Amino acid sequence: MLELLRIRDLALIEDMELEFSPGLNALTGETGAGKSFVMRAVDFLLGERMDASLVRPGKEKASVEALFVLPEGETVIRRELSAETGRSRVYINDQLSSQPTIRDMRHALVIHTSQHGQQKLLSPAYQAEVLDSFLPDPSLLTARNDALAVLNDVLERKARLVARYEEVAKQREFLEFQKKEIDRVKPRPGEEDDLEERKKILRDRERAGECLQNALNILHGEVGLLDSMTLLTREMEIIARLFPGFEDDREAIEELRMMLHDLDSRLRRGPEGQDLDDDHMGLDDIEARLFELARLKRKLKRGLDEIVDLKNEIDDSLSFLDVCALDLKALKAEEDAAAKSLKAVLTTLGRARQKAGQSLCARIVEELKDLGFSEHVKVHFEFDTRELYPGCNDLRGRLMWVPNPGQPAQPLDKIASGGELSRFLLALVTMGGDSADDHDALPTLIFDEVDAGIGGLTLNAVGARLRALADRQQTLLITHWPQLAGRADRHFLIQKEVVDGATFTRCDRLEGEGIRAELSRMAGGGEQGDALAEKLCR
Repeated sequence: MLELLRIRDLALIEDMELEFSPGLNALTGETGAGKSFVMRAVDFLLGERMDASLVRPGKEKASVEALFVLPEGETVIRRELSAETGRSRVYINDQLSSQPTIRDMRHALVIHTSQHGQQKLLSPAYQAEVLDSFLPDPSLLTARNDALAVLNDVLERKARLVARYEEVAKQREFLEFQKKEIDRVKPRPGEEDDLEERKKILRDRERAGECLQNALNILHGEVGLLDSMTLLTREMEIIARLFPGFEDDREAIEELRMMLHDLDSRLRRGPEGQDLDDDHMGLDDIEARLFELARLKRKLKRGLDEIVDLKNEIDDSLSFLDVCALDLKALKAEEDAAAKSLKAVLTTLGRARQKAGQSLCARIVEELKDLGFSEHVKVHFEFDTRELYPGCNDLRGRLMWVPNPGQPAQPLDKIASGGELSRFLLALVTMGGDSADDHDALPTLIFDEVDAGIGGLTLNAVGARLRALADRQQTLLITHWPQLAGRADRHFLIQKEVVDGATFTRCDRLEGEGIRAELSRMAGGGEQGDALAEKLCR
């Protein structure tokens, strides 16, 4: 039950607070005063969008706050709308929440009907939804959706498999050509870099050999450096004995001679770390292999590593073509099983819909009679089939009715007037929640001018039905009819006023003489209006 609603800085509303009665609450006022906007604020609170331009000029944000009394206790919901960003924030019991959470809660809090709801009632798709909402076993819809999802999943996998098969089959000749070229060359991952490195090592070794020989020639030439150093050493030994001041020079020359002998030994052994004697490939072989790899890259227009990966892809694709027939056969078995399951569920669901349609139409007829329709009014569902899959037909119900004797049954959207639609909508809305024991467990009903297009005795019947409904669950009614407003437990007057050049929408709770004056205005004023108001207030 909606106990309290507060709206601040939204459009023409500066600060409005409404404390509702558990029964029937009427909101009245001149056309354009803002009655429907108050209910629109409730919709905003419960998840509907609202433009930032509706924040009152000069204010940073607008807010709508409501206190709901539920079986589990009181719940306060607040939603704020930023004038600057247009974004909103939702709070539940002062804890930041999300719009999806609020939307999930909405069906348990409020049912809002309006003239838009009347137009929605004309849609065959909505009529089918209405019928499904009255199924005794809603799990049938879940079973139908699950079975259909399984079948669609199989069909999607099958479609992807067939599409890939067709694509690969078209490329088979080209793939086999690529595979033949790759198999002929047999490239290895990183082979090109490895060959380049080997080529560099071989060339370095060739150059090193030349340098080694040149160095040995210098050491052992006609006037070899080693022989010269040996002779120089002998002479320095004699000089050092005769002239001790040359001893350091003798030692230096001796050390240099020993270093040259060591260098000679190492040059004869050759450089270390470049031993490729186990490699059977020479420079010519490496150049030939690199040319072969380069030609393969040009032919396939890919890098060598990409070609190695391409071979694996080609092998997978050609293998896929070979096993695809088996995969399709397995999917066909899955498809048949899923279709069989869906057909069984649809058959059960179709029977349940037909049975529920008969029961629902009988209840609608009784409601319509209470709302002023002819005693001869007839309503039934006409079913047509929608093929979900060959052999799997979904029965969809469409409301047909005969408002007067002697007329053929026709779709509701073909012959119903605005007043008839409003009563139809009232009948459907009021048929829910009959079994609830707790008044607070039922959602608040909001009727936004659902009484449009009716009058006279029908108006009295609608009023009686609304009054009985309000005794069962809280009802908010926006109306221009004094006969309906006069039945309210609590009456609110919505009106505009201009203060210092600024327009405001205000709400006043009426009592006593205030109610009588408003009912008189609604009835046209004057003596006739006063008389009707007096009668309604008794």
